[in-house]
Amino acid sequence: MKILENIGFFMIGFAGMEICSWIIHKYIMHGLLWSVHKTHHRRHKSFFELNDLFSLLFGAVSIVLIVAGVDTPGYKFWIGAGIAAYGLLYFILHDVLIHRRIKAKQKIKNRYLQALARAHYDHHKTNQREDAVCFGLLWIPGKYFKQSAQQNNKAL
Repeated sequence: MKILENIGFFMIGFAGMEICSWIIHKYIMHGLLWSVHKTHHRRHKSFFELNDLFSLLFGAVSIVLIVAGVDTPGYKFWIGAGIAAYGLLYFILHDVLIHRRIKAKQKIKNRYLQALARAHYDHHKTNQREDAVCFGLLWIPGKYFKQSAQQNNKAL
């Protein structure tokens, strides 16, 4: 039973990050802290951007929870581990696959990943704080799956 409890706390940390990141992205990054986040919406030549401070903040929360729960791995440890897993997936999907901050030649063939990329590209159609769409990472509105399916059918 303990293992199911740990998996549950891990999933709370992981899924909670998708919910929290959507809210933070929409209302804080595109709101009060736009001056930091706008560095992600504008072209630049540097590998790093001021917006990376948000990743450091989320990573710090994860580390604090893991360290606080490492002696007796309970809910703090597993929630922190879920947040860390979300952060790793975020890095792979967002920074490597979509924005190609680490150069890797790959063509996106998976329908879900195509929809994810399309939604994120729509988010970046504006470099203003207003009029942006699709603030989460993993949850994607259905219209992006339909667009990906139509694109794949044309390619056949």
